Amino acid sequence: MSIESTDGSAGGRIYFSNVRRSLETEDEVRLHSVGVDIGSSTSHLVFSRIVLERTDTRYLVAERIILHESQVMLTPYTDAGLIDAQALGEFIREQYALAGMSPDTIDTGALILTGVAVRRDNARSIGELFAQQTGQLVALSAGDALEATLAGFGSGAVARSLREGCRVMNIDVGGGTSKVAVCLSGQIEEITAIDIGARILRMDARGALVGIEPAGMRFASEVGLPLEMGAVPDAALLQCMVARMADRLFEAISATALSEATQSLLRIDPLGNQARPDVITLSGGVSEYAYERQTRQFGDLGLPLAQELMARLRAWGPRIEQPVEGIRATVVGASQYTVQVSGSTVYVQPAQALPVRNAAVARLDMDMSAPTLQAEHIAARVRASLRRLDLHEGDRAVALGYDLAGSATFARLDAFCRGVLDGMQTVIAAGHPLILVGESDLGGLIGIHCREERHHPGAIVSIDGISLGDLDFIDIGALLDTAGAVPVVIKSLVFPGNGALGRDSSSRPQ
Repeated sequence: MSIESTDGSAGGRIYFSNVRRSLETEDEVRLHSVGVDIGSSTSHLVFSRIVLERTDTRYLVAERIILHESQVMLTPYTDAGLIDAQALGEFIREQYALAGMSPDTIDTGALILTGVAVRRDNARSIGELFAQQTGQLVALSAGDALEATLAGFGSGAVARSLREGCRVMNIDVGGGTSKVAVCLSGQIEEITAIDIGARILRMDARGALVGIEPAGMRFASEVGLPLEMGAVPDAALLQCMVARMADRLFEAISATALSEATQSLLRIDPLGNQARPDVITLSGGVSEYAYERQTRQFGDLGLPLAQELMARLRAWGPRIEQPVEGIRATVVGASQYTVQVSGSTVYVQPAQALPVRNAAVARLDMDMSAPTLQAEHIAARVRASLRRLDLHEGDRAVALGYDLAGSATFARLDAFCRGVLDGMQTVIAAGHPLILVGESDLGGLIGIHCREERHHPGAIVSIDGISLGDLDFIDIGALLDTAGAVPVVIKSLVFPGNGALGRDSSSRPQ
């Protein structure tokens, strides 16, 4: 997808050049989308049609129709333990053919790498390669925090917490890791991730070991189970190992103080577990066994792990409900494209800093209406926002969305700019521009302050009049000479069961 501005009195129209349409002049837009999930255990695709309807200032998803759900493939690895790009490419081409589509017909979508797959040495190159080959996609490697967030939204837990007014915990158990999201009032309140998954041991048709992850070796050692490649492990001890895995996972989601053994398995900070959830949903590959949607086994621990975990959850007491999506919870069904034009108080230096494409959005959610702002507090909240979305290492450009309410005094602007520059330091140090997107008309002032008062030497893109949220991605086009503004395209990740959707998001053609 690209952005073009036309000369003339219209002041610059925004086009999706691949479909030659102006979103500013249409009340309804239809786009074809694809979601691709390359996980540690399985890989699959979902093809959808997205219907966008125009509101006063932007387009919102009115309908998401699933056109085709691909077959589920066990993610292929080479003998060296790398993701097998050739096998994956063949699988994706086959699924496009079965869907009756080609990359050229795809307007939008997202490709994500999750679980243990993210840790493979060639994960990033795989993601970038397939993003180029499978249409107009946002490509991202989902680390533990982001994957827990994606599963919380994709399973419908976030929407359920708002709809039913209750605390919902979603447990996403995959091949290499388990991710947990606690949702309340339509927000994700807490997340964690732990090294427990169904494919930490892999067996062939005889039951002989063909793959052992470090976590598998660790759990086996705990219960005295000897593991040897090519040998069939003792059945009774293997069951003891699975029970131990379920115990550790249950402890992580229920205990206020964790044992040293469980603490050492965590990949991010633990849950507080100060209140028991009202509702539990499960997603990921293991959920297919938990809800008895799958009986076939795939040479891993999926079935016994689901049984052991469900026994503990039923005894615990929260209501167990079906998710909107199980194994496909982290597949991004589509990216919703919305078009806005920024306010005219913008600051862009140098001009060559634009255009920007596919910058990930981190939302600075804090009340900044107080007469006095604390730069240290702002910096801490910025860093927390980056960490929550796995954007803290500076791997990609990040647009910080904010709402600086209140008067624009020098002291308040200075505290805000100092806090933002400190909090965004890892992104800036990696050579990315400082991208700030505000709601009120302070974009120009903030950009100037960062340059002139705080002496930030790098590229600055500071715009306003735009509202952003976590899980958005943003394109910012070059300055429009006739308007003194910039065209903006926002791509919001859309999940089945999202409370913001209009018509039934899971509808399929009859």
